Amino acid sequence: MVQQNNYQNQPVQVAAAGRRALTGAAFGLALIALFLAGVQHPDPAWGKLWMIRPLLIVPMAGALGGLINYMLLHYHRRLGIHKAVAVVLSALIYLVGLWLGSVLGLVGTLWD
Repeated sequence: MVQQNNYQNQPVQVAAAGRRALTGAAFGLALIALFLAGVQHPDPAWGKLWMIRPLLIVPMAGALGGLINYMLLHYHRRLGIHKAVAVVLSALIYLVGLWLGSVLGLVGTLWD
């Protein structure tokens, strides 16, 4: 008799993946909002709506990081990695993604 692994047949749970993405986006939005709240006198050359770009891009990077976190933790057995390694790897991917999203969102304004 051949044993079949149940983890190979697990479908993606859209609601759980969406919650992880929303959590990542909310954390990114809170972080960039706190950072932008400290700007008292922005450069007039940036324009009136200079905050929109970082307030959109950083939460999108956070949402992607949250989705990657879900995928790594959901499929860690199929990928052949230990769960602790998947947690650390997903945290590193999230932090790097959030940093790159911040750079992309702030380029030309606060990131010179």
